[in-house]
This record gives sequence, structure tokens and C-alpha cells, in this order.
Amino acid sequence: RTLARYGKGRIPENCTSQDWGLTYEELEPYYDQFEHLYGVGGKAGNLNGEIQPGGNPFEGPRSREYPNPPASMTYAGTMFANACKELGYHPHVNPVAAQTQAYMNPYKLMLGQCIRGGFCSSHACSMGAKANPLTTVMPALLKQSNFELRPLSNVIKVNLDSDGKRATGVTYLDASGREFEQPAELVILAAYTFNNVRLMLLSGIGEPYDPVANRGVVGRNYSYQSAGRVTVFFEEKAFNPFMGGGARGTSIDEFNGDNFDHSGLDFFGGAYIAVSSSGAMPIRSIHVPPGTPHWGAEWKRAAARYYQRNFTVRLHGACQSYRQNYLDLDPTYRDANGLPLLRMTFDWGDNERKASAWITNKAEEIAKAMNPSRMSAQPTAGHYDIVPYQSTHNIGGAVMGADPSTSAVNKYLQSWDVSNVFAIGGSAFPQNSANPPTGTIGTLACWAADSIKDLYLKRPGPLV
Repeated sequence: RTLARYGKGRIPENCTSQDWGLTYEELEPYYDQFEHLYGVGGKAGNLNGEIQPGGNPFEGPRSREYPNPPASMTYAGTMFANACKELGYHPHVNPVAAQTQAYMNPYKLMLGQCIRGGFCSSHACSMGAKANPLTTVMPALLKQSNFELRPLSNVIKVNLDSDGKRATGVTYLDASGREFEQPAELVILAAYTFNNVRLMLLSGIGEPYDPVANRGVVGRNYSYQSAGRVTVFFEEKAFNPFMGGGARGTSIDEFNGDNFDHSGLDFFGGAYIAVSSSGAMPIRSIHVPPGTPHWGAEWKRAAARYYQRNFTVRLHGACQSYRQNYLDLDPTYRDANGLPLLRMTFDWGDNERKASAWITNKAEEIAKAMNPSRMSAQPTAGHYDIVPYQSTHNIGGAVMGADPSTSAVNKYLQSWDVSNVFAIGGSAFPQNSANPPTGTIGTLACWAADSIKDLYLKRPGPLV
């Protein structure tokens, strides 16, 4: 559809973005399953094809409402929403998996209500309000007689038979460094993007990607998340940035994907624009107006004055996959066990820089409508720099698809080469959309689990 809409000439050189191999219609029941498992709070924007007031009018049709109500808007979110409405946009509250009310999920596990304690991102939740596998699945699993958890185990290899076509188990190290071999009829890799790819490369599952020859699949199509931001400063308004939880915020989707007319533009894809409130870290979240010295007494005065008096309008953008961006085993550096580390080769494409610059200008228009005293804009520009934290939205490297020459796993997340290995996670994404990957990762896990249970276990072997 991208080719049909824009034409081959609009696709960037060396872009390797591709179809997923399945449709939204196939996945929608599993999005619903995941959202109810995690207690997501939100407001439907498209319910069975009918646009709903208060939700995201650009979302795909969903079969029922979110299991929890949406979060309330923050002061900053309300200002952002009002400015967006003035400009003709459709602001909506972000769906969040930090519980908007106490919630019992389908596994009869109770999650507490988020109290916006502030220390949320990168921290554990004292209220048990943040949905994650440890709170929504693990307690139920531990009650099962056929489940065993072996903590502090480090799997270093998937073992294959003499033909390399079937996994026989895994080799792992315990906390003391002792090596064990665990036989298995089925192996599921669910070790995050980087370790999924590394284990496949270390184990000889699938052909390693060669960017020069443009051949091979394992390590191919690594991608990330583009961004941009506009920080607004006020003299008299205070926003209590130390409060917040999860991804609570307010967004517009007018500039996401194909939701807007790209005629005359030199990029495709897009970003959503949002103001969020996840709790401002006392050091990382200090912003000062442009022109402030980077250190010294004047910087300290500005940091103290504006800590309460600023917030950021953020872009969360798509990132296409490119032939030159990939993962492979490092030829030099090794881990404590003598095994090659994973190496990441990545930089932004011109498409992402151009998209971020254009959409950052749109964010500046929204920012100006809020009448700040000062503001500063920062689109994605220059080369990628791993030093400042940006996100943990690392995807690709063992991508899914319908063609084994361009994908490592099929639509069921099953390895094309070793049929009793499934690789589940962000590693399966062929490219990164603007939307955060968490919901789709959880959805694909539910989809793959059903596929294993209903299809593979009844007739082990390739499902495609």
C-alpha cells in the first residue's frame, strides 16, 4: 500500500521496509486480549467502525471499549488539548497500562490504582499499578503444576540436531556459572530484541544478514524510534512535573502515518504529537530557556525557577528500515563467557530527519498557541547518538513476513529454518511505526501463543 500510495520513486534509497505478513484484522482480537490482560485505560475512537467522541478518530476499528476508563488530563495536557482544538485537531487522552482504577484481570490478578507517584518510568510501582508480566501473568503461572521458573539463568545457545533443522534444547548457565543443557521439544525466544537476534546468530538459526550482498535475514531491518520536541516555558504557571505515572498524556494523531496529505513533501511516514506526564526525574528532567549558560550561578537560578514552569511537547515518530542498519556479532568484543557481543550499526535516514523537522514545525505552531514566554525546538537531526537516553524501542533483526528470503520468522513468529523455534518480541517488527511498540509486542505474544496451542502442538512442523 505504501508503494501504491507514494510510488517507488518516493521510497528512500536502500529502504528495506516491508509488509508484516499479517493484517490488523487478524490481530485485533489479540490487541483486545492484551489490553484486558494489562488493564489498559482509554477511550475507544473507532468502535466497530463507528467514530466515537473523545477517542482517537484515526485508530483502527476495535471490537469493544478499553477495560478501564481513560486517565484524567493534567494541567499541561489540558492546555495542549485546548491549543490543538483551536488549530482544528482532535486531541485525545493516551491509553495507559498504569491502572486508572483498581482492576482484576482475566487471570484473577489484582492491580492497584495509579496514584501518580512520580517515580514511575524505570522504577517499580509501590501500588502495583504498572502492568507488566510480573504483575499480570507470573503469579498465575507460578500456581500451575507444570510450570517451573529457574531464575538467574543465562541461556547462551539453542542446541540443534545434526541437520540444523530442529532444536533439541538450550544450553544455559546458572548464577554460579555452571553450564547445563535443558532438552526441549519447543523453544521460545522471548529475550528482547537484542538477545533474540544474538541467540539466533550464536545458534546458527537462519542465515546471518550481509549488508554488502544484501542477503540473509538474521540481523536485517534493525530500526529505532525517531523523535523531536518543543519545550515551552512560562513565568507564572506551575505544572507539578514531579507527579505523573506511566504514559499518561494527551495526543493528536493528525500527523501519524498516512493520516495527512504528503503531497509536495519529501518524506513519508510521520509522528504523533503529545504532552505526557510520567514523573520528572530531578536531574534528567531539568530544562532551562534558550540562551541560559550551560553551567554556573545563572544556570542554577534558571533551573530552580523553571523546574515547575515548563513542559515538553514531544514527537514520537516512525523510523524506516534501511539496508545499512543491522545487527551482527561483534568481531572483536566478547562477553564474560567468551561469546561475541551483539553489534548495532545504525543511523537516521534523511527521511526521518525531514519528517521530524516538518512535524516539529507543526508542534511549534501548537506550542505558540499556548502563549509561552519562551520555547525551544529540537527535531531529530544529524547522526544518531546513543549517549542520551531516548527510548527502549529497539526493533527488528528477526523480522516477520511472508517471504523467507526477507524475513527470519513467518506470520506466526515461527523460524522459517527451525520449525520448533519461535522468536517473539520487538525483533519481529519489519520497521518501526510512530506508535510505541509495547502494545503490538504483547499482542503478537498472545497471537503466537494461540498459534502454538491451536496449530503447532496439534501438528508440529512448519505452519506456513
